[in-house]
Order: sequence, then C-alpha cells, then structure tokens
Amino acid sequence: MRHRKYQNRGIQAFAVLLSLALFPAGCGEETMEIREPEEEVTIPIVLTVDSSTGIKNEEALILAFNQMYEGKWQAEVEWIMETEEEYRQNLKRQNVTDTLPAVITDLRMLPSFYQMMIQDERIEDLSACITGDEEWMEMIEPSVLDSCSEEDGRIFLSPISTAAFSCSGVFWNEELFAQAGIETFPATWEEFWECCERLKAHGITPLALHTEGTAWAPMLFATAEAASTKEGEAFMQEFYPDSYQNESGIRIADALKRLFQYTTPDALYADFDVSYENFFSGRAAMIPNGYWMIDQIPEDWQEKVRFSAFPENRLISSPETFGWAVVSSYSDEVKEGAVMLLKLRTQMNLEQREELFAQGAEELTPAEKDYIETYRQNPGLVPNYQVKWNSILQEETLGEILPLLAQGQMSPEEFTEREDESIRQFLLEQ
Repeated sequence: MRHRKYQNRGIQAFAVLLSLALFPAGCGEETMEIREPEEEVTIPIVLTVDSSTGIKNEEALILAFNQMYEGKWQAEVEWIMETEEEYRQNLKRQNVTDTLPAVITDLRMLPSFYQMMIQDERIEDLSACITGDEEWMEMIEPSVLDSCSEEDGRIFLSPISTAAFSCSGVFWNEELFAQAGIETFPATWEEFWECCERLKAHGITPLALHTEGTAWAPMLFATAEAASTKEGEAFMQEFYPDSYQNESGIRIADALKRLFQYTTPDALYADFDVSYENFFSGRAAMIPNGYWMIDQIPEDWQEKVRFSAFPENRLISSPETFGWAVVSSYSDEVKEGAVMLLKLRTQMNLEQREELFAQGAEELTPAEKDYIETYRQNPGLVPNYQVKWNSILQEETLGEILPLLAQGQMSPEEFTEREDESIRQFLLEQ
C-alpha cells in the first residue's frame, strides 16, 4: 500500500539507556516494579520486509532491544513478505484463531477492528504504564499522546515520540522537472495542475499512482486537495462520514479522476510497489508518500529526489497510525517485556528526531533537508483518511470503483453513491 513506518536510521543500540522504572504488571491498576524473569522470556512479534527494497522494517529497534535485554527478554520476530493490507487482514484471522503475536502494529489503520479489540479486551490498556512513568511521558509530544488516547483518557496504542516522522507529502524528481523547465514544486493547486500539464507536454509522465489496496497514493493527493477549502478541511476531520454525496466528496472524486490523466498505463489494478518502481525508474516525476520513504531512496537517486508539502503547504499526518498495541492473552512476563520494547521504541524515535534535526546541511540528502525545512514551516496537517473512513470502503469498494472512475466508466456522482453504499454495508455488519 503506502509505506512502512519510520525507520530507526543511524541509531545505535547502546545509545539508548532505559531505566527499569515502576510499571503495572500487565498494565493493570496497581503498580509494581517490573520483575526480571528467571529465564529469558520470548516476545513474539510479526514484522514485514519491504517488498520494494528488501529492508526489514524496524530491524534497528529489534536489534537494540535484544542486545539490551539479552538474558531477560528477547523479541522473536517472524519477518514476512506481505503488503500492509495482507498483514492487516492476517491480524483479523489471527484474532479469530487466537494466534496473534504479543505486539501488533498497524491496528489504528483498521478503525472498526481496533474498537472491537478494545471492547473485547483483547489489547492492554497502557495508560498506567505510560502516564505513570515520568521519563516516558517526557519523550512524547502532547499532540502525539492525544492522538493515541481515547476520549476517556485510556491509551491502547503505545505512541512514538514525535509527529516529525509521520507526515506525508510529495517526492519529486528534480531532473525531470528541470527537463520541463520547472524549477520549484508548485505552491498552489492551480500551479500543480499546470505543472502536470507542462510535464506531460514534455513527454514526461507526471504521477506514479495505483488503485489497489486503499489507493494510498492517489487518495493522498485527492484528500490533500479537498482540505484546501474550509468545507473540505472540516470533512477530513469527520470520523466515519455519514455520506460522500456532498461538495467535499464530489471534489475528492473529481480530483481522483483528474489525477489519473497524468499517470502510467499500468496504474490500474496495481499496488504501491508498482508506483514506487515507476518513480525510481524515472518513468514518473512525482509520488506522494511519507518521511519513511527517504530510507527507501536508492543510493544513486539520493541527489535528484526532492520532497515538498502538498500545495497550500499541507502535509497528511496521523501519529496514531504508528501506535503499537500489546495483546492481552499473553502472560504478565511477556507483556512486561513488550512494554519495555514499546518504551524503547519511543526513546529511539526521540533520538532519531534529535539526531536528524541536529545534522548540518552537508550531512543530509536533498530530500532530508527538504523534509526538515517543510516540517519547520508549520504546515497545515490533514488527517489520514485511513483512520477516518470505514474499512469496507477502503479495503473493498475503492479497489472496485476507482479504476472505473479513472477510465471514465463511472461519474464522480456515481462514485460517491458507491461510497455511500459501503457506509450502509459497514453499518449492517457492525
């Protein structure tokens, strides 16, 4: 689909020194000091291997944890070559068969499943673990903690430290832009569409897109464009919208249809890995994605890939999608180790931010310099549609109707009608 989460770049395991503070056993109400197990305890976790690059996601975290707690706890990872959609569907199956790992990722990308896991008491309330640990709390930006908290204050998703690595914008090929006589990334949406026309006129495909999964790349563009209006900005804040047959819903559909006029012939019925390949083979000039893709830029592309906010200085960000959960069915010894892994993750994320933002310009790639500058300019943040819209729309409907819209076989009005059908189906299944 879109990416993998942030990579722990350049952080050494022994740079992180965590104290064994007071934690709840299993994160219950009464606190106690974490017990060091008599024998080494294994913490099962499933993580993915990036299909585009072969990178083991979160490997630096796992290596750091296992070195730090050797003889006490060890994270035992099953590395899988799956898309994020496949991973999430497997979570649902593993929940039914009670074979979930002790630590699960991506849960907030499945809003209804996440709520069900809370209601069924399948994941731990981490509130006492986090808020009762002053050291941990100091690592977390308030906005990130808020995004991972329920309305009643409970925390089921262990947060990263900063929103600095959760933002998505546009990566663009400086050489292809130069061939079309374009020196800078467009600042407005009118300029963006003019940029696409100019690239196309010079024989350059403007956009690397796809329709499978949750249509991550085109939906980033379309929802960012919709949020450029007050009505659209408010619509993107809605959780489970009642309808898409409104001004903002039609605007998103119109933008999607228009975007596919500027992409590669193989964009239909393809997933993000195809878009990635099209961008990094020079077949397309722009691809939207988040900070994490900086780690996936091939070495020989480092100097020509740039990063910008979406037009109107907007980034898409939902830090809660980076939160990890602890499964309740495991023993206290496993859960206590899992909590230590989560705290280490927060610490490493904090150190990553400090390390990156402290580097001189000569130490950074162009995309890194662009990202830091963009983040420091206080861009408007648009919520990720994947934490706002129902799962049927994302996982089934979009893949069916987006190719039809892109090919002119379905109107924007018909597109939004089908989106509303997904709402009715979703409500019936709840």
